[in-house]
Amino acid sequence: MSGPVSGPVSGPVSGPVIGTAARAGAAAGIAGPAAFTAAWIVGSLRQTGYPAAEIQISGLAAPDARDPWIMVAGFVVLGGCTVAFGAALHDVLGGPRPLDLLDRWTPWLIQGAGLLTIAAGLLRRDHMLLHPGSVSWHNHAHDVISAVIYVDLVVVQVLLARRFGRDPAWTRWRPWLLASGAATGAVLLAFSSDTSANWAGVLQRIAVTIPLAAIAAIATRRLTRPAGPGAR
Repeated sequence: MSGPVSGPVSGPVSGPVIGTAARAGAAAGIAGPAAFTAAWIVGSLRQTGYPAAEIQISGLAAPDARDPWIMVAGFVVLGGCTVAFGAALHDVLGGPRPLDLLDRWTPWLIQGAGLLTIAAGLLRRDHMLLHPGSVSWHNHAHDVISAVIYVDLVVVQVLLARRFGRDPAWTRWRPWLLASGAATGAVLLAFSSDTSANWAGVLQRIAVTIPLAAIAAIATRRLTRPAGPGAR
C-alpha cells in the first residue's frame, strides 16, 4: 500500500476497496451456497438403500432421514449467509445511476429469501419420501415457503440483470443473469410438473444450484475486485 500524498492526484482512480462488513457479506455469499450444496451431497450419500438423487432436498431434513441435522444445518447456514450477502449488496447496486424502486427492493428480496430458507429448514417435512395422505401444518408451511423461495430466486436474478445492465461496472453480467434466471424458471416448471417422479430430485438440485452459483459468482467478483463505478 502506498503512503499518503501531499497534493492532488491526477489520472484515473479505481474504486475504493470494499470495507470489512461488505467483504464479510460477500464472503457469506460464497460460504452459504457452498455449505448448502455440501449438505445435500453428504445428506444424499448418507441415505443408504436409496439412489442419491431420488430423495428431494427437503426430505433429507425430515425426521426419518439418516442424520437430518446435516441438511437442517445446511438450510440455516445458507439462510443466514444469504441475509448477510443481501445486506452487502445494497452498496453494489448504487452505481452511477439513481436507484429506482425495483433496484432498492432487490437486496431486500435476497434477504427475504434467506429468512425463508431458515424457516424452511426448521419447519421440516414429515417424511423423507413423499407419501399420499394428510400432512402436518409444518409440512404444509414448508411447502408454501419453498414455493415462495423458488419464485424469489427467479425474480432476483432478473432484477439483478436489469440493474447490472445499467451499470458499466456490471453490464457484462446482464446476459448471464438473464440466462440463469430463465434456466432456473424452466427447470422449476419441469420439476413442479411431477414432484413425485424419480427424476424430480435431480431437477430440484439443478434448479437450486443455478441461482446459488450466480450468487456465489457475484460474491466472488465483489471480493476480488474494487468497489465503485470504475471497477470491472
